[in-house]
Amino acid sequence: MKLVFATNNKHKSAEVQKILGNRFEILSLADIGCNEDIPETAETLEGNALQKARFVYQRYGYNCFADDTGLEVEALDMAPGIYSARYAGPQKDSNDNMQKLLGEMDKINNRKARFRTVIALIIDGKEWLFEGVVDGEILENPRGVQGFGYDPVFQPEGFDESFAEMDLSLKNTISHRGRATAKLIDFLNRKEA
Repeated sequence: MKLVFATNNKHKSAEVQKILGNRFEILSLADIGCNEDIPETAETLEGNALQKARFVYQRYGYNCFADDTGLEVEALDMAPGIYSARYAGPQKDSNDNMQKLLGEMDKINNRKARFRTVIALIIDGKEWLFEGVVDGEILENPRGVQGFGYDPVFQPEGFDESFAEMDLSLKNTISHRGRATAKLIDFLNRKEA
């Protein structure tokens, strides 16, 4: 089955392709000639994921899926949330975002946070949503060089390593995106059976 993953983020694409394996051919936006900035103007992760998937399906006619992910920090009223990628500004710089978060968390004892991913899937005009959540905490200092985004400052519950210190295959089994993608795969496998 061919599916377009509506993202320009190469890190996300690599993670998802590794999780999906060879049963599904994942096409990128570049593969289908989509060079436009897909709007993300909804107020929720679910809304943004659906908005991106609908954009690709309606304009290009491909079955597709899109995700939106947010880091939700309890002490910051679940911010940055939908603004995670552009928390420190429109340049979407991961290091700037991390530094802003650490600055805001300075002197805050409650470090509880969670990553949440919502995947919107559209096949033949029908829509489904899949959610993955991983609880953890915000570290006081970045650790590790793997991964991307907030991975160096997020330590998942039950582990001593940040996401950026973990082997990618371990991270994929426990991460928010891994959990949402596992639900997507399970659904696709049942649909194809």
